[in-house]
Amino acid sequence: MGREISRDYAGRRLDVVAILENAFVFAADLVRQITCPVALHFVRTEMREVELGGFERREIFFSHEPDLAGRDVLLVDTVLHSGITLDFLAKRLLESRPRSLRVAALFDKPNDRRVDLKADYFGFQTASNYLVGYGLAGPQGIGRNLPYVGSMDGAPGKQRARRARRPAKKSRKGKKARSS
Repeated sequence: MGREISRDYAGRRLDVVAILENAFVFAADLVRQITCPVALHFVRTEMREVELGGFERREIFFSHEPDLAGRDVLLVDTVLHSGITLDFLAKRLLESRPRSLRVAALFDKPNDRRVDLKADYFGFQTASNYLVGYGLAGPQGIGRNLPYVGSMDGAPGKQRARRARRPAKKSRKGKKARSS
């Protein structure tokens, strides 16, 4: 993916906008593979329940929006799910009138898409399993440090905890005792 991006932007500066927290590991590895000059920006998304006119609705808020007027921009996330957040951010970034705006994702889940957004660059198309590792958090925010991506069935917090069975212990009399 880095080679393809490097070819597409050869001789030009590329402003990479990575979404925290999920994309920090992927973005770091990706920009190291891009050979053209790169400026790296990080934005954080936050979903908030907002009451407006007696109705509650969810709104997406972003931290610092970089000034990208006239620049080539690559929006990076590790997983492109529904596309709602990335689509909203892309539209916000387009307001600053960049020269170009493209999207890169390591994993694309087109079956989960709820808006008309496609990744210009992606590594893998995947099913709707919950992914963990390589910067993606598992239950209770654990697992971002795994050097690989694992798949879990179900949504976060809804996985059944499967406890590994411990081997039987021997009692002092030489008989096997059950482990708890």
